[in-house]
Amino acid sequence: MSASGRMPAAAHRLASEAETVIIGGGIMGLGIAYELARRGRSDVHVLEQEYLTSGASGRNGGGVRMQWSTELNIRLMQESMEICRDFASELGINVWLRQGGYLFLIRGQAELAQLERSVALQNRCGVPTRILTPQEALRIVPELNPKSFVAACYNPRDGVVFPWPFLWGYAHAASELGVQIHTYTKVTAIDVLGPNRFVVHTSKGPIRCERVINAAGAWSPAIAKLVGVELPNHPHRHEILATESLKPFLKPLVSVLSSGLYFSQSMRGEIVGGITVPDHDDGQVHLGSRLRFLEDMAADLLSVMPVLSQVRVLRQWAGPYDVSPDGLPILGEHPALPGFYLVCGFVGYGFMMAPVIARYYAELLCGGSRHPVFDRCRLSRFADGTSERELMLIG
Repeated sequence: MSASGRMPAAAHRLASEAETVIIGGGIMGLGIAYELARRGRSDVHVLEQEYLTSGASGRNGGGVRMQWSTELNIRLMQESMEICRDFASELGINVWLRQGGYLFLIRGQAELAQLERSVALQNRCGVPTRILTPQEALRIVPELNPKSFVAACYNPRDGVVFPWPFLWGYAHAASELGVQIHTYTKVTAIDVLGPNRFVVHTSKGPIRCERVINAAGAWSPAIAKLVGVELPNHPHRHEILATESLKPFLKPLVSVLSSGLYFSQSMRGEIVGGITVPDHDDGQVHLGSRLRFLEDMAADLLSVMPVLSQVRVLRQWAGPYDVSPDGLPILGEHPALPGFYLVCGFVGYGFMMAPVIARYYAELLCGGSRHPVFDRCRLSRFADGTSERELMLIG
C-alpha cells in the first residue's frame, strides 16, 4: 500500500517500446525500478506474471541480519540495514522494523568452530555479534530449552520487517516517478535482435527495449532459457507458518542453522517461522505446503521451546527459494548478451539484501561506479572456479 493506504496503481496498457524492461515484480525488481527512476531513468516497465507479493517477496518471514560468513554479505547487509531504518522517512510508509536481534542456536562443536570464525569476521567489520553459553542465551530468551543447544551467537542489531509494506512502498514510489508496473503480465518469449535490442513478448503484447533485467527470482532460470542461457540456480520450496496470537514474550528471531529452523514473534503476537524440508528437484516452482513440513516444524520447534506445545497453528504456506550453488547471488550483465542483466540466486535472503543491491545496480546502469559485488557475484565464477561459499544460510 501507499502512505495513504492504497495499493499503487498498475498500468493497464503495455507500451510498444521502453528503455528498460524488468521481469519480476518482487522486491528486487521494484527496488531497482525505483532506484533507476529516482536517478531520472523512468522509462522502466516492470512485468509481473501475477499480483504484487505473489512470489517470494510476499511469502517470507521478513528477517534482516548482519550475521554472515563472508565479508561481502556482512558489508552489504550493514548498508541494507541503514536503508531499512530510513525507509519510512524516505518512502513514506512504515515497514515496522523491529531490531530485537538474531539468536542462532548451535548444536555441535564443529558448527561452533565455524560460527566462532564467522563471529570474529563480523566483529572485524564492526558487527557486535558475540558467542553465548546456553545460560547466557536464557537471559535473552528464558523459554528456551538449554539442553537443545551447546552455544549460541547473538547480534542485537539484527531485526525483522513486515514484508508487504516494504514491497508496496517501492511499488508506489516507483509508480509516482513514472515507472509502469504491469501485473498479470506473463513473459512468453524474448527475441534478441542484437546488442541492447530485444523484443519481450508478453500475454499483453510485445515491447521493444534496450535492456532486460531478469529479476524473476525462482523463475529466473526459465526466463533465461528464453534467450538461450542456462543458469545454475534452481527453485526450492521453503515453507512457513503462523500461529495464534500470544502475549508478547519473544524479542529476537531465533534460528537453528543445522536444521534451518527459524521463528520470531510478530507485533500482533503470532509465532511466525519455518524449517528446511527436503523436496524433489525438478526445476519447477512448487508453492503447495505439506503435512511433513508441519510435522518437522513442530518437532524441532518444541525441542527448542517446549512451552509452545499447546499453541495452535492458524495457517501455513510455501514460498520459492532461488538457490545458487555457492549461496551467493548471480549479478550483472551476461557476458554474451549485451543488455541482458541478471539479479537472481539469493537463496532466502534476497528480500533483506534488495535495498542495497538495488542502489548499486541502478548506479551501475546509470554509468556510475561498479561495486565489487558485481565482480564477486558474476555468472562466470562457476566456470572459472572462483566461487566463495556462504555458510550462514537458513534453509
